[in-house]
Amino acid sequence: MLQNIISIAREAGEIILQHYHSGTEVDHKSDTSPLTIADLESNTYIRERLEALTPEIPIISEETVPESFELRKSWDTFWLVDPLDGTKEFVKKTGEFTVNIALISGGVPVLGVIHVPVLGQTYFAADGQAGWESHSEHPQHQVLHVRELNTATIDIVASRDHAGPQVKALADQLPQAGFKSMGSSLKFCLVASGEADVYLRDVPTMEWDTAAAHAILRAAGGEIYTLDGNVLTYNKESLRNPSIISVGADYGFFLSKLTELVT
Repeated sequence: MLQNIISIAREAGEIILQHYHSGTEVDHKSDTSPLTIADLESNTYIRERLEALTPEIPIISEETVPESFELRKSWDTFWLVDPLDGTKEFVKKTGEFTVNIALISGGVPVLGVIHVPVLGQTYFAADGQAGWESHSEHPQHQVLHVRELNTATIDIVASRDHAGPQVKALADQLPQAGFKSMGSSLKFCLVASGEADVYLRDVPTMEWDTAAAHAILRAAGGEIYTLDGNVLTYNKESLRNPSIISVGADYGFFLSKLTELVT
């Protein structure tokens, strides 16, 4: 299954790259977020391939109107897809956008693939193992694992476009910390690969924004929590996530720093 999903994500990435290199007009959704033909064509391709591969498993995707909660609340297993995560990065041509596909079972992401089309790189997780591979002329592969927390050398991941006041407040409590920034779900991958320790997102995300990264981070030894200390779950009545914190190790340390921010 994992190799099939990696192939689907890579092929969707090729569709996206055709528009990335040739240019595309930008439309906007009702929430003012950008939308391009690359988003829509990637969505169509991924849905068609998943429906052929697993016709019995329903799909939730950012670019398709989701089923009502009354229907999907009975779903134990489903695909959760962001066909082009980081459309703003796509439009700005930073290269930091991805294709995200996750399999959810019992409210938990059990398989995840994040493909980076411009770099030809893929992060993935299944069966409790996480990895990264490059599809360049000289293929590379490595196992992913979070790093142990060293409070003297903490690295915080902060979004370029969505860092909010709680991120600043956390940084103020950790004056020794360094900062790393990256677009789309690649921010989670910095924690999963041991390049950073924590990623606090105090601006809401949607479930398809986090699911594939969550599967990878869990398999690498980390976790995503809501700010009340609960593990983030999926197929909620609202598909919007609350504020979240992604950690590689020692959530308790960061929870102690966050206590004053959420009370």
